Amino acid sequence: MKKVLFASTALIATASVAAADVKFSGYGRFGIGYLEDRTGTVDSIDGGTASGVDTDNTILISRFRLNIDGTAETDGGVEFSARVRLQADENAGNGEAGTAQLSGARFSAIYGGLRVDAGNVSGAFDNLANYYGNEPGLEFFIGQYAAVDYNFLAFSSTGSGSNAVFFQYAVGDFAFGASYDQATFAETATAGADTDSGDRWDISATYTFGNVTAALAYGQTDRPFGGEKDTLTVLTLGADFGDFNGTLFVADDDVAADNLNGTAYGFSLAYNFGAATTLTAAYGDGSADDDTQQYGIGFIHDLGGGVSLKGGLGNTKAGDGDSRVRADFGVNFNF
Repeated sequence: MKKVLFASTALIATASVAAADVKFSGYGRFGIGYLEDRTGTVDSIDGGTASGVDTDNTILISRFRLNIDGTAETDGGVEFSARVRLQADENAGNGEAGTAQLSGARFSAIYGGLRVDAGNVSGAFDNLANYYGNEPGLEFFIGQYAAVDYNFLAFSSTGSGSNAVFFQYAVGDFAFGASYDQATFAETATAGADTDSGDRWDISATYTFGNVTAALAYGQTDRPFGGEKDTLTVLTLGADFGDFNGTLFVADDDVAADNLNGTAYGFSLAYNFGAATTLTAAYGDGSADDDTQQYGIGFIHDLGGGVSLKGGLGNTKAGDGDSRVRADFGVNFNF
């Protein structure tokens, strides 16, 4: 009787595994990173900690990212999936190793050109074509979007993220996206306090014609109790000419801090130099008094098998602050 029961249980378990599809994917990277005048939090000799102190400019940098995806498909062809992510990074402030953290879950339903995500999701900006462009460096530390100060909805790799919803529909050369993130805030930290919403939403449209892709997105976040809403509008253009591709970026953000309101702009470039090497460059700046400016160059050298050498050299500064040189070099491998 026990043998029959064990056999039945094994068959049920095998059937469950066969009906589902669980995949593991991700990447690892490690190398050397340099940041001029690096500061962070370190241990003190009296057993406490000290923050904002000068640390080593050159540190070991690393990241391990593992995506866990489970999918199932109905007889009618509707695909359902869920993802969680496990990620560990170094502590960029002091160069010590970081602890791996598990993300919140993202759930998806996909049918034809329609996709619906719920949970820890990326919004319309995070999914926008050519928003990030070509980012130099092993750590992608230079971006054309550097002067954007609006806090848009994005997938959290090391936290729960926002419990939100994202829609995307693609047909032919067009794609449309939208997201909505519901939030409630209390006026004071007391039981029974008055509450108000701080909802966040965005929409986007993308059109590809030939080798050029144009994308436009708009989003806003309500500020509770009569505050002026934050908004962001982004236009991107990307073009591919064989071994060369480039992107243009223009944005207008209106946030609570007046010294950060204004126009953000930038561009990025990538050129395939030979069969295995790609050169990259990016520049980002803005018109606001304290906007962040970044520019730099980088390279990628393909070693085959999903392994590549990457590195970059750049400069960053905020407003009238001092410029800081940043550089990195190391290995990236996909699995």
